[in-house]
Amino acid sequence: MRQIFFDTETTGLNPESGDRVVDIGCVEMVNRQLTGRHLHFYLNPERDMPEEAFRVHGLSSEFLSDKPKFAEVVDELLDFLRGADLVIHNAAFDVGFINAELKRAKRQLLHEVVASVTDTLLMARDMFPGKANSLDALCRRLEVDNSNRGLHGAVKDAELLAEVYIRLTRGQDSLVIDDSDASSQRQGGELEVAAIDLSSFQLPVITATEEELALHEKVLADLDKASGGNRIWQVPQAPSDAAATATA
Repeated sequence: MRQIFFDTETTGLNPESGDRVVDIGCVEMVNRQLTGRHLHFYLNPERDMPEEAFRVHGLSSEFLSDKPKFAEVVDELLDFLRGADLVIHNAAFDVGFINAELKRAKRQLLHEVVASVTDTLLMARDMFPGKANSLDALCRRLEVDNSNRGLHGAVKDAELLAEVYIRLTRGQDSLVIDDSDASSQRQGGELEVAAIDLSSFQLPVITATEEELALHEKVLADLDKASGGNRIWQVPQAPSDAAATATA
């Protein structure tokens, strides 16, 4: 299963009013293992940078003035995302902005390129109703180290999101179920998993050594002494020992 953890930074909150994408970060994971492949672009938004947005991500108009425009990187971006499951925190925001950029560049919309979009904000709201579920709040709750986050940055936030996602989905079932199974997809607001026949797992049987058995006997004897002979369990005799006792 190929997943791309995806984040953007923008000039504002509304692509319909002319706000643009200025930072795109993508982090690849295959079968719940980070591959080390990243895709990152700073982009020239072809407009000014509002002070409110600059305070969030620290990307100035001057810094972005010599960066490529979205139309110059769109094909490389779509090739990287094609066929993947996109994992985004507050997906409606990022998807809305990317689709506005794709329309402007006369390219396919995101849902026509990727296999699916998973929104970790919706997952977190299901798991932690009534609590703060921002990326920072989830990092604190799930003990993901975000101490060097500082200003928002698309790649750093995508890396943090990958850590958060693994911890959100690391329940007992996720240890034995192949994440490529379609049953792992969220349906109806819940995470559905397939039943596993545990009899198919061969567990090793490790026999205690003579030394370990002697130590165990000593612990039992100490417990028996401490309880005044009221220990409620006994070590069962081996069948040959019991037969020998009966015929003695």
